[in-house]
Amino acid sequence: MTPAPRRIVGIADTDSYVKWAAALLGGLSGETDAELLVLETPVVVSPAQLRSAVAGSGLERVARVEYDELASRLAALRPDVVLIAARGPLVRVLARLVAGLVPRPVIVSGLPGISIPATRKALVYRTQCDLFVLHSRREVREFAALARERGMPQRFALTRLPFAQESPEDRLTRPTSADVESRGDAIEPTGTDLVFAAQAIVPREREDRLRVARLLVRAAEADPSGRVVLKVRGRTGEHQTHVEHDALPDLIASLGPLPPNLVTSTAPMSKALDSAHGLVTVSSTAAVEAIARGIPVIALDTFGVTPRLINLVFEDSGLFGSEEDVVARRFRHPSASWLRDNYFHEPADDDLPLLLADLVARRREGRLAPKPPLARAGGRFRDAWERKLVLGPHDHTPSGFAAMAIGMPLRGVVRMGQRVRRWVIGPTPAQQTAT
Repeated sequence: MTPAPRRIVGIADTDSYVKWAAALLGGLSGETDAELLVLETPVVVSPAQLRSAVAGSGLERVARVEYDELASRLAALRPDVVLIAARGPLVRVLARLVAGLVPRPVIVSGLPGISIPATRKALVYRTQCDLFVLHSRREVREFAALARERGMPQRFALTRLPFAQESPEDRLTRPTSADVESRGDAIEPTGTDLVFAAQAIVPREREDRLRVARLLVRAAEADPSGRVVLKVRGRTGEHQTHVEHDALPDLIASLGPLPPNLVTSTAPMSKALDSAHGLVTVSSTAAVEAIARGIPVIALDTFGVTPRLINLVFEDSGLFGSEEDVVARRFRHPSASWLRDNYFHEPADDDLPLLLADLVARRREGRLAPKPPLARAGGRFRDAWERKLVLGPHDHTPSGFAAMAIGMPLRGVVRMGQRVRRWVIGPTPAQQTAT
C-alpha cells in the first residue's frame, strides 16, 4: 500500500519567521501536504508583510489563527509534523501545547537566517522540539558542540536556506573571489541599484544608525546615475521580529534635502535584488540571498566584528568593506572555502528530508520518543506567565490574567532586590562574565 501523504503544519507570527516557514514548507517536495497558520500575537505580520513574506514560496494554504483555537485547529488537521517558526519564548509556549496533542506530532523548529554564534538560549527554548533546523555546516557544528557542552540533547538537521536555493546552473556560474581575479568585470551583474538591507537592531545605537543614514546619502550623491535602495522589512507602524528604534527611513528624512536616487523599498528582497548591482548590509541574511544569485556584497565593518553585530560569520569570507568601499561601489564575491562551510554546501549534504522521514515513520509506528520540557520552578503558574508574556492580549485564559496580575509585581520586587544586591555586594561572577 502507498503510505498516506505526510502532513506538515507550520505556525509563525513575525515577518522573518513567516518568510522562512513559507519558503521551507513550499520547498518540501514529494508526498507532503503543507499549510501555514499565522498566529495572532502583538508582533504578528500585517497583511502587506504577509503577502511579501509568502511571495514566491509556492505555499498555497495560509490562514490566520488565534491561540484560543489553535489546539482544536491542529487536532482537526492531524499533522504528522508541526513546524514552530517563532522567537524562542513563543516556541517554548507552543511546543508545550503541541506536545499535549494525541497522538503527538513531530515537533520541529529552527532559525530563519544567520545563526552564528550559537547561543544557549536558542537551545533552551527548543528543548521540547524533536528537530532543530539549521542552514550551514558551520552552524550545525557549533550548535552541536554547544549542546554537548551544556548537556542538552538535541537533534540537528541541515538544509539550505529555503529562500537562497540555487539551480544546478546557478551553482556552476556563481562567482567567487578567485573568479573575480581571473575574469574581472565580465561576471558582474547587469543591475544598477545599490541595495542596503536594513536590520532592526544592527547597529543598535542611534548614532551608529545615523551614520548609516549619512552613508547612504553619500553613496547616492556619489553616483546619481544609479539608485541607492534602502530595503526595509515593513512600513511605519508594522512590527518586525525585533523591536526597532531609530528607523533608518526616519533618520534619513531628518538629514534634509535628499538626492532623488535614494529610495526606500518594502518589496520582497527577491524583487529588490532583480535590479541590484550589489548589496550592502552589516549582517542581514539578505547577503546569502544575494550570493545565491551571483550578486556581489559588502559586509560593512564600520562598527566592528562582534557577536552583538551578528557578523562573525563573515570572517574569512572576503566580504568585509568600509564606508569608502560602499560609496565607490567596490562590491565583493566570497571565497570558495567560505561558501562550502557557510550556507552553500552541496545539496547532497542536506539531511532534513531523511531525518523528517525517520521521525514521521517512528510516530506512525508509535515509537516517537517523548521530549519533556526543561524542568523549571513555578509549574503551571510559570507556564501561564510565559504564555501571557508572548501572547499579550491574544491570551484570553483566566490563568494568563492571574499570572500577569501576580507576576508583574513579583518581577518588580525581584528586580529591585537584584539591583540592591549589586549595589551592596557587587555583581555575581555570572553577571561579571555576561556579554
